[in-house]
Amino acid sequence: MNVTVERMPESQVRLTIEIDAARVESSLNQAYKRIAPRAKVPGFRPGKAPRALIERHYGRETLLNEALDRLVPEVVAEAIKAEAIEIIDQPDLEITNLDPVTVTATVPVKPTITLGDYRTVRVERAAIAFDAEEVDKSLEDLRRRYATVEPVERAVEDGDVIRLDLKAESEGEPLLEQEDAELVVSADQLPGLPGLHAKLLGLAPGTTETFDVEAAEDAGELAGKTITYTVTLKDVKAQTLPELDDEFAKEVGESFPTLASLRERIETDIKTRRENEADEQLQEQALAQMLSQATLEFPPQLVEREVERMLRDQGVPSNDRKTLERMLRRAGFSEEQLRKEFRPAAAERVRRSLVLNSLREAEGIDVTPDEVEAELERMGAGINAEQIRKMFDTDTGRDAIRSTLMSRRTLERLRLIARGEAPELSAPATDAVADRAVLAEATEATPETLDPPAPVAAAIMTDAPSEAVPAEAASSEAVLGEEPETTESALSAGPAPPA
Repeated sequence: MNVTVERMPESQVRLTIEIDAARVESSLNQAYKRIAPRAKVPGFRPGKAPRALIERHYGRETLLNEALDRLVPEVVAEAIKAEAIEIIDQPDLEITNLDPVTVTATVPVKPTITLGDYRTVRVERAAIAFDAEEVDKSLEDLRRRYATVEPVERAVEDGDVIRLDLKAESEGEPLLEQEDAELVVSADQLPGLPGLHAKLLGLAPGTTETFDVEAAEDAGELAGKTITYTVTLKDVKAQTLPELDDEFAKEVGESFPTLASLRERIETDIKTRRENEADEQLQEQALAQMLSQATLEFPPQLVEREVERMLRDQGVPSNDRKTLERMLRRAGFSEEQLRKEFRPAAAERVRRSLVLNSLREAEGIDVTPDEVEAELERMGAGINAEQIRKMFDTDTGRDAIRSTLMSRRTLERLRLIARGEAPELSAPATDAVADRAVLAEATEATPETLDPPAPVAAAIMTDAPSEAVPAEAASSEAVLGEEPETTESALSAGPAPPA
């Protein structure tokens, strides 16, 4: 077997493999033994026809295809192992010649990332500011949640709770159709139904009205369009808001003995939210700077994996072609159009993941098993403790927790670097290559486990979809979340007392 190795752009290696004639002949004999028992040759029982007759009856190409479908993956795996190539995904195979049999394998290898002088990245954190009006608005939102409602026999007024049948359409296209819908008549409660608020005011129970509204310029996709509403108003209820006093604060929660304590907690939560937003903004700007000065080279297969992930995020399970085709028909897209739409965002995700993992490696960030156990204990101490423990008290669950903790620490280190507050490294940081953890799924495609190619007539090996980062890390973020919900949002989302 003669192998030629050529380094290519985008972290790929091209192997040109010329297979010995003797090995091809041996594979043809093995293929004959597999085909003979099911071959139907006149005058011979199954398995008894000589090879020459089977070649004449079925054609040499059939036998050759059967032989090469087994032989090609074997020789490619041997060549990858012999050349010590770190493969991260299935190679693309092409039979370029049949005499002698020559195979070209394009092999994706580990990405290379040069971070540059990333410790010079600096971003000024945005100032934290809010005013008393925000606290007042949060208190008003809480009052509405704890309001009592009672039926009234009058026309609709602002702030009422109404029950109605509602239909909306624009330019012949239906937008909404609901029966017995209940909503609050308030401009800020109806942002997705432009112009409806003003038309509801003054309507009397038991009436049906149809009216046209031209959507304002700030109405998003509906801006400037005419919307036709048909409303059947069934009943009206007036809201009575509780007095804003100490008794109301106690009703919101036992930890708020006075209105002042409730106001103070809301102020704290708003400040915390503002600080988190400022940190996220700083983090994004710092990462953008790192990306601008980093040099990355990675195989296109990583982008295609991320496209697959994005398809799943749209509700398409892996390898569920019927669901994908149904979604595409509804959206009026072809599959290639959809993938083309996703690729720029997928490529950016891959770039961000690779740079962050290289930063983690360069900074020596790690998580110990004890820290994983401590996080598991913390997670299992709250609501749904048994379910959480069952979900994550496994090797896979611990790996997910570890990935989540490392992600948080890496982002925190990025923020410290951007503020000039990162601790000095014990040894000079060196330019890092992509961490093995980023390619955990990819490295499952070792030479010993290559999938067989499609029939040699196609002479192409299809790519196996995978992830650009470990699937466990992505799924754990959704389950674990980044930070606990603030009291302000928890209060707002909490169950209101019965009317």
